[in-house]
Amino acid sequence: MTLAHVALGANLGDPVAQITKALDALAGLRESRLLRASSLYRTAPVGIRGQPDFINAVSALETRLEPLEMLEELFLLEARFGRRRDYRHAPRTLDLDLLLYGERSVDTPRLQLPHPRMHLRAFVLAPLVEITPDCRIPGRGDAAAWRTATRLQRVDRIAA
Repeated sequence: MTLAHVALGANLGDPVAQITKALDALAGLRESRLLRASSLYRTAPVGIRGQPDFINAVSALETRLEPLEMLEELFLLEARFGRRRDYRHAPRTLDLDLLLYGERSVDTPRLQLPHPRMHLRAFVLAPLVEITPDCRIPGRGDAAAWRTATRLQRVDRIAA
């Protein structure tokens, strides 16, 4: 079993309900077990204007799935929740990002691990450090240490 971390985000429809249902769906992911889920956080869209705020969370799962298998399962869940990819940074009913897969580094056109921008995003770091305070990002160091780099990004914890 490998410890994997998955980020969840939504800003269309009822994002709180979407994230809550998505966490339930992750709990039923094949060959995996949901260990922890963070609180929910309200965040402003990064690099985008004119969109509703996002609701974000991070989950920790033990899995037997290989990284690309996990990615495929996440894409299937997104599709089940109505995710469309009309254009880059489009609003989302559900966005699932594989952040970390143990200590593994992967660099392919389809998947990069650790997630290449996770250390620069407060909406990832706040919930990640909440559920895994001692988390280390391969090649980057302690996740908690990167929080200072994102201190100007608004992240409001809304529900435990």
